[in-house]
This record gives sequence, structure tokens and C-alpha cells, in this order.
Amino acid sequence: MTLKDLTERSVKYIVLNVRYNIKKLRGFCLMSREEVIAQLTKMFRQYGYEGTTLARLSEATGLGKASLYHHFPKGKEEMAQAVLESMSDRVEASILASLRGCGEPLERIRVMTTNVDKLYSSGKQSCLLAVLALSEAKDLFHNEIQNALNLWINTLAQVLVEAGIEHSQAQQRAEDAILKIQGSLILARSLDNTAPFKRVLDRLPEELLQIERKQSK
Repeated sequence: MTLKDLTERSVKYIVLNVRYNIKKLRGFCLMSREEVIAQLTKMFRQYGYEGTTLARLSEATGLGKASLYHHFPKGKEEMAQAVLESMSDRVEASILASLRGCGEPLERIRVMTTNVDKLYSSGKQSCLLAVLALSEAKDLFHNEIQNALNLWINTLAQVLVEAGIEHSQAQQRAEDAILKIQGSLILARSLDNTAPFKRVLDRLPEELLQIERKQSK
């Protein structure tokens, strides 16, 4: 093989490599901030705060470490903060909004459980709040996690008050409801079986209002 042949091969390799990288770059540039955050969310859910390395985040988003720092100057902490804010928006839109809506308390709670099921993919996805609360990141995001859970509890308790339940009792039932949801998520993930999660959601509306469930024939 002559020097000319080697040179031509090298040039072709460089051109192909540049074209490939440009194609990848164009694809990444088309990724919106929401899409980037969605990928970040998957990583934090799967690996937790400590296990979500910059290398994994870079691979998931297709952005180099420099680009990640350009979008999130404070690094992984700011990325997790953005993920939490995105999750709070989703909870507000799908869960809290349904509780604040019109209709009878039982129907609003049923809509809530339906949306909870969708939010956590029928028990196949971990709760991001729980993942962060049980990690070293709990001190970094303690206020955000606490506020998110309290807002959910208080909003649900208000629906129970509207149903005629005394305030302190309504608050306790709402806390127990969130406990059951979060606990069943952990159990579903640990057992690799979503049945406990689905069972909790199915029974929750009637249990909260202490309405006897109609037995299916």
C-alpha cells in the first residue's frame, strides 16, 4: 500500500468521522430543554443522586460535560434541582389539579389515583422524591421534598374536609394515603411486581372516605 493510498484512507476516515459527529450534534441541538430534563430524570430515578455521574448524564443526554455545565453551571446539583422542578410541575398539573377540580370528592380522588398510576407508570417507576430523600442529597433538597409532600397531603386533606371529615382526621388520612402510595411503590420495585401498587390505588378512594366498596359479581 502506497503513501498516497494511506493518505486517501485517512482523509476519508476524517471526513466520515466529522460527518458522523455533525449529524450527532444536530440531533442533540434539536433536543429541547424538556427532553434533556426527561433524560436526566431517568438517570436520577435509576441510579440515585450518588450513582448519577456526569459520564452517565452525558451519555443519556448526548451532551458533553462542557455543554452540561453550560446549561447547568452548578453541575449535578442544578440538574437535580431542574428535575425536581419539572416533577413538581407534573404533579401540580396531573395530581393536585385533579383534587382541586370540580365534582364529588370520591370522583376527584379517583381521578387522582388514575393520574398517580400514569405518573409512576403503573408502579414501574420510582418516586423521585423518595429516591432523593433516601440519599445523601436529602440535605440539599430537604425543603423542596418536604414542601412537595406537604402540598400533596394538604390538598388531599382539603378534599376530605369538603366531604365532611374533621380536619385533624382528614390530615391523618391524607398522610396515611401518601404513606401507602410511597410504600407500595418501594415494594413494587423491590419485588419487581406492580400488584401491591395497583391494589393500593384501587382501594384508596373508598378507604379515604370510608365508603364500602361494591363487590363485583
